[in-house]
Amino acid sequence: MPEARTERDSGEPTAVNALSLGLVTTPMARQSGDSRVSTGIAGADEALCGGLLPGTATLVRGPPGTGKTIFGLHFLTAGANADETTLYVNLGEPATYLRETAAAFDLDVDGVEFLELSPTAAGFQESYDLFSSSEVEAPAVVEQLREETEGVSPDRVVIDPITEFRYLAPDERQFRTQVLGLLDLLKDEAATTLLTSQAAGSMPDDDLQFLVDAVVNLDGDHEHNRLRVSKLRGSDSLRGPHTFDIDEEGMHVWTRLDPNRYDRPATPERLSSGVEQLDALLNGGITRGTVTFLSGPTGVGKTTTGLQFLEAAAGRGQQSVLYSFEEGRETMLARADAIGIGAREMIDAGTLDLREFGPGELTVDEFTHDLRQEVDSGVELVMIDGASGFERLLRGLGEDPSQHLVEIARYLRNVGVTTLVTNEVHQITGEFRATERHTSHIADSIVVLRHVEYRGELRKVIGVLKMRTNDYENRLRELEITEQGVVVGEQLSGLRGILTGTPEWRDES
Repeated sequence: MPEARTERDSGEPTAVNALSLGLVTTPMARQSGDSRVSTGIAGADEALCGGLLPGTATLVRGPPGTGKTIFGLHFLTAGANADETTLYVNLGEPATYLRETAAAFDLDVDGVEFLELSPTAAGFQESYDLFSSSEVEAPAVVEQLREETEGVSPDRVVIDPITEFRYLAPDERQFRTQVLGLLDLLKDEAATTLLTSQAAGSMPDDDLQFLVDAVVNLDGDHEHNRLRVSKLRGSDSLRGPHTFDIDEEGMHVWTRLDPNRYDRPATPERLSSGVEQLDALLNGGITRGTVTFLSGPTGVGKTTTGLQFLEAAAGRGQQSVLYSFEEGRETMLARADAIGIGAREMIDAGTLDLREFGPGELTVDEFTHDLRQEVDSGVELVMIDGASGFERLLRGLGEDPSQHLVEIARYLRNVGVTTLVTNEVHQITGEFRATERHTSHIADSIVVLRHVEYRGELRKVIGVLKMRTNDYENRLRELEITEQGVVVGEQLSGLRGILTGTPEWRDES
């Protein structure tokens, strides 16, 4: 006869005869395979590194309204669609409400068995104090669960919410005993189980987290919803926090980017800008698979210089994606037209994907999901225009927005994708700064562009401040933006003091 586990007040495990809980099972337990069990939620399986381990129990916890019930409906619907037997034990909302909720998200629950044990269900109210009976007397609620489980022999079970049992038990020890007995029953049946918990206010669920094999936390605020895997016994997971959203199609999860999971470095080679004198500054071009910052004040030519690299990449047959955080799509295309860069032709040919984002349109996890899809589709060069807009327009960046840009740069470097980031320095004149966001350390190369005054005229200069992978020219050159694109002039040996913030241009004869 199997024995259920419980805990002494000291936390020491002790054995309790399963007969005393009314949870004895007679059928031979089905043997679970090694494959993972899908949650049925886009992205959630990725956070769980493939899904849930078969035959285990997972606690989905969070405040009211965060999506626990929808999580469970997805899980059971995925099982029913795979011809598995599924059981929804609803201790909260009635089954009619659950069916209506599923229909609202186009989830087909016709193949899901519902066992309604909510306090409003007929015949349940008089049994609301059943757990005060002696341990040798099988409570009616547990008896119903046992009979239904043996009759249905489910592959997947959702108990929503498991914390309702806390109101039925006379004390915390009995509550843990009943939950342990129930989990033993379901494990004997080799069922993969989800328990939901209203983790809020004065109702802690630390004991439940200790008893289950996995814990998925749901919470959110006005900016975005978060999913975090705080426990996955015997397996790895992406702990997060990850962004999730609920729309008319149900729940979607966008996992947080973890650059350490990727290791596909590029073969080093020089990538030309298509401008001879600019390549001369860079000793042949930027190195494939590195991160280059184009840094300078507004209007100095950072985006135009980046577009020059994208056009050169298209000429080599390489795919690029440009994420515009500063300008709209049509403004960017008009700018390219004005300087003779064929961005429209590149888009038509499939060598350039130009993406723009409105304020708050995406969370950072949604953005990195899109970025990974672009890389998987064959993109070899990524341009982020610009860093300040990235931090201003995306949601869910937290207290340190620049950290997400660091992770993106590390990911792109790890997968061998060449990266350009335009970084705006807000001071047009005055003290020199390479960047303003403490992100210069992630750049393999920094190309600085600067306004200078010469004989009453405002001119532009360009130079290389840093290049890890190669030697480079350490002098400044004049920069012009013309109808033929970027034009880089001769070395400016007479220019002095640009790094001090008071540049001077002295004619040398």
